[in-house]
Amino acid sequence: MTTMKTVPQKTALPLAATPFAIRAERSSDVAARETLLDVCFGEARHARTCQRLRDGRLPAEGLAFSAVAKGKLVGTVRLWHISAGGRAALVLGPLAVDPACRALGVGGVLMRHAIEQARRLGHGAIILLGDAPYYERFGFSAAKAEALHLPGAFERERLLGLELRDGALAGAWGMIVPTGKPVAQARSLRGGRRKRLVTKAA
Repeated sequence: MTTMKTVPQKTALPLAATPFAIRAERSSDVAARETLLDVCFGEARHARTCQRLRDGRLPAEGLAFSAVAKGKLVGTVRLWHISAGGRAALVLGPLAVDPACRALGVGGVLMRHAIEQARRLGHGAIILLGDAPYYERFGFSAAKAEALHLPGAFERERLLGLELRDGALAGAWGMIVPTGKPVAQARSLRGGRRKRLVTKAA
């Protein structure tokens, strides 16, 4: 999750007309992504409350995206599985954009793409921690998350929610906790598949 400066925007360009492309994140993006996150948030980002929802977890399948311009990664956003007071949902973040490219509207295009893909995949709601004036344009509001809490210190007015399905957050209250697949489990499953393949080949 992130704090981003509000940039006055004109009518949004169709994705095909933008000077950058949005695509699924690749393993080759990881180093550039981490560098971009350090530039945008500093190394202290690992101590942020919302990081507790991502530590040791994999992003939700099909919901990690990169913005690329002239072969360079200029933006990133990922979504993660959570339980929002007992309701299955996603948490969005971090959203980060190369400072040199923010005027191009990269952040807005990444947000709209991520939201639409989450909706298409059947998810019911998205939670994030960020500046309301920026995220309200995408439909997020503090009212949808007013009874939810994060596992650590946070500013109440910055906890925002968006329903992708009507009523998905109705009555939701309590702690937000991570539910995504642990990284170690995923590695173990990949290792198991490799072992079965080797055994079969032998």
